[in-house]
Amino acid sequence: MSTLFDKTTAGLATAINMRMMKQNVIQSNIANAETPGYAAKKMDFEEALARALDVDGLRSVGTSHGDHFHVGGGSISKIRPDIYDNPLGQISNDGNTVDMASEMASLAENSIMYKAALQLINKKMASLKYAATEGR
Repeated sequence: MSTLFDKTTAGLATAINMRMMKQNVIQSNIANAETPGYAAKKMDFEEALARALDVDGLRSVGTSHGDHFHVGGGSISKIRPDIYDNPLGQISNDGNTVDMASEMASLAENSIMYKAALQLINKKMASLKYAATEGR
């Protein structure tokens, strides 16, 4: 990414993309709530995003030898979320594991977090616009 955009902007853009993906997973669960045998899916990306951002370098591991693999903060653009069958789902009589109350709560939480990230990136872009136009 260009040096015009810092790590915060890149992190917010990635968070917005991941929130959209999570929204799709949740909506898929809700749409299949009545499908017999459907296993509810879950998506976790917060830990991967935290590792990639690693602002202070606290989670990175240094290497002492040239043959060692570098471990630590990866590229933000290469983050892939973990999507898996929800292990906490209660199996109903028809084999479906979707819990509508839990899914609706997740949907509301994800929407709020998406809107918050969107507002933050909009404010960041507004400050760049302000700086580029010299406050005019």
